Amino acid sequence: MTVRIGIIPLPIHITLALALFAFAATGRMSAELPPMIALLAVCGFTCFELGSRIPVFRNIGGPVILTTILPSYLVFSKVLPLTVVNPITDFWKTTNILYLFIACIIVGSILSMDRRVLIAGFVRIFAPLAAGSIVAIIVGGAVGTLLGMDPFHTVFFVVIPVMAGGVGEGIIPLTLGYSALLHRPAGELLAQALPAVMLGNICAIVFSGLLDSLGKRHPTLTGNGQLMRTGDDAFAAVSAEHGESGNIAEVAAAGLAAVCLYFLGGLSQSAFGLPGPVVMLMLAVVAKMGHVFAPSVERGAGFVYQFFAKVVTYPLLFAIGVVITPWQKIVDSFNAPTIVTIIATVASLMVVGFIVGRRMGMFPVDVAIVTGTHSGMGGTGDVAILSAANRMRLMPFAQIATRIGGAITITISLLVLAQIV
Repeated sequence: MTVRIGIIPLPIHITLALALFAFAATGRMSAELPPMIALLAVCGFTCFELGSRIPVFRNIGGPVILTTILPSYLVFSKVLPLTVVNPITDFWKTTNILYLFIACIIVGSILSMDRRVLIAGFVRIFAPLAAGSIVAIIVGGAVGTLLGMDPFHTVFFVVIPVMAGGVGEGIIPLTLGYSALLHRPAGELLAQALPAVMLGNICAIVFSGLLDSLGKRHPTLTGNGQLMRTGDDAFAAVSAEHGESGNIAEVAAAGLAAVCLYFLGGLSQSAFGLPGPVVMLMLAVVAKMGHVFAPSVERGAGFVYQFFAKVVTYPLLFAIGVVITPWQKIVDSFNAPTIVTIIATVASLMVVGFIVGRRMGMFPVDVAIVTGTHSGMGGTGDVAILSAANRMRLMPFAQIATRIGGAITITISLLVLAQIV
């Protein structure tokens, strides 16, 4: 049997690692695509392998946490040299690879889903999400206040940011609104809110890993990527109807379909101010419901989804750790009252999602995981949370919980704050 580091056969891994070391040592590492593929694959899957071999830790999302947090620490401690960090940063900024990943995951998973359950699933996820959000605000606010934190700060700078939908489309517009209402510098407010988002994301990753373990011990509680109990496994994101096969032309067509919807989302954001990922998600759903794409494209979409979920995730997470996960912010946020408040917020959000999902006849583990993505760091958080739970096929619903749920949270919060001040 071939020994592998992640998906990479050991001989290839060793050869690439030696070549990359030579390039980095001589300052010849560039941000071009071939060296970045090699660098991120070797580093990402090495972290994955380490995280998956640590007892207990591996069962609570260890591979995902380690692949994201370890490179952040290595950058902070300057163990990772600038000859490696700078090319990764340049590659990240020039390619926007995260958006390609999200586009292919969303479009691939939606186009290869069963239409019947897609409609019902989108409708039914709102109930556990809304109930969980309300309870999380109440519980988080109460816990923080009992621990001696200011109630206003607890709710608006700890609890609400956790559920704002990430950074770029979450706490940045949220704190801009705060700034206008409170007449304080937006940067100062952002610095207060950012640690809560990061810790909330880590909590959701850990809880999702625990829920995955719960589902393995009690299989009746989980659909392993299904939300609804259909009885015929119709809700598999990569459905049996389409399978995993697809010829090269079908796969290429599906990839271009994802890029097309991404561009339409970007144009909508420029023209109307609507979040691009939300528009892309809605267009993918409309295309699926309206039979816009041929069955051959939908078959190819299943393969595109599988490729990005299995092959691209960990290299991408390593880049996220290097470029947009500041270690000092993580350390600074570790004070007991804030940590306990965030844990209570995320736990209550997911527990209520579990309970409501079960009462509605859905798979409670999967519903709780989707509800938990509401406390993630946008698309980045969705990737990490669903990877920790081994349920990347839930990405469309995670995007609803994160993007739409976050937009609703921001809107209501600013309306309430306007009345208070």
